[in-house]
Amino acid sequence: MTVQGTSSLTQLVSVGLISLFTGICIGSLIVLPYSNFSQETNHKSFPFSGAKGNSSSGRGSVSPTSTDYLTDNEKSTDSESPNENLAAELKQKLVKQHEQQQQQQQQQQQQQQQSSTTSDEEEEFEDEDFDEEIEIDSNVLNDIPGECRMALVVRTDLGMKKGKVAAQCCHAAVTLYRLMSRSDSLAYNLPLLKRWEYGGQAKITLKCDNQDDMDLLFAKALSLNVNAYIVHDAGRTQIAAGSATVLGLGPAPKLILDQITGDLKLY
Repeated sequence: MTVQGTSSLTQLVSVGLISLFTGICIGSLIVLPYSNFSQETNHKSFPFSGAKGNSSSGRGSVSPTSTDYLTDNEKSTDSESPNENLAAELKQKLVKQHEQQQQQQQQQQQQQQQSSTTSDEEEEFEDEDFDEEIEIDSNVLNDIPGECRMALVVRTDLGMKKGKVAAQCCHAAVTLYRLMSRSDSLAYNLPLLKRWEYGGQAKITLKCDNQDDMDLLFAKALSLNVNAYIVHDAGRTQIAAGSATVLGLGPAPKLILDQITGDLKLY
């Protein structure tokens, strides 16, 4: 065989091998998509078998996953994006925070209301009576007929609030009753006191303009033997210490009280 013959044979063999390799590559590219489609079909048709066949192909079976037992609705719920889950959690937290803030605000409002109510009560009903009591003998009035009553005269120039006025009137009324009910007091007059109690414990609230008018009324009461008492404030709230706030008169017959308070207007 000559050199030329050997060279031609080598070229033919090389061309054949190249053609064969090229055909194999092209065939692989054509067959590969169909192979993947077959694998997906087998996986859907046989959820408990391997990805490329059933157990008879010599490969072990694959155990079912947790999603294989779920319904379509449950699978759609599990397939929610993490962003949606995070948004739901944030929304719940915001709702809880809003509820907590509302509860705190309500508690603060309740505490403020309680504190304001307590301060008002303390302001209105504090013990403000420190004046010396003057004992007046009113027994000479027992024979005077007619209704018995108690009069409470309030100063208007002090600008006291209603609660303050109520507290001062209570001080005056209690002191008047105590003076006439104590057996060791010069003002002791149980018959006149019982007469007032049985007659309905009548009380009237009047007003005067200033302390000078109140002092004049007190002097008239002394001259007519009417039980009397002036409340002086301790000065803890609203007004200055020592201020004369309310003049209490009686209980005494109405005929006598009218001589003292007949010109005064109702409070």
